[in-house]
Amino acid sequence: MTDLPTGFLHEPDPDNPGWMRWGFRDPTRFNSALGKMIVRVEDDGRVRMRAFPDRSHSNLADNVHGGALLGFIDVALFATSRSKGIIEAGTAVTLDLSTQFIGAAGIGRSLDFVSEVLRTTRRLVFIRGLVEQGDTVVASYSGTIRKPSGT
Repeated sequence: MTDLPTGFLHEPDPDNPGWMRWGFRDPTRFNSALGKMIVRVEDDGRVRMRAFPDRSHSNLADNVHGGALLGFIDVALFATSRSKGIIEAGTAVTLDLSTQFIGAAGIGRSLDFVSEVLRTTRRLVFIRGLVEQGDTVVASYSGTIRKPSGT
């Protein structure tokens, strides 16, 4: 999309029709450590961000490291807000993030971060969601982001 800064990636994914690629074009930014992510708005209005964790995201038990899950969840908050047209890419920030780890997530299998916007105000966006791997819920989360100035 041309309305986003040139360093931000939010465009149709040719390998996954109906999905948008999500991230930064600059491989030296943090999101690049998380790997490929794609996002779409579901028919029910929730936003699904899909990530593809690999060995670099693993802990010693060969599951997805909790810190990696937290990184993905944080990105999902912004993917949700942008996909719903609430914010543009830029200087929005995470104010809080609460996560409940319910089970282990395996590496080498995609993870879905399914989020819904609970409320927006002039400056804040309140979001909650679930992390799913196949039919298994591995975490729940809720978070608040502050919109950039001027939105």
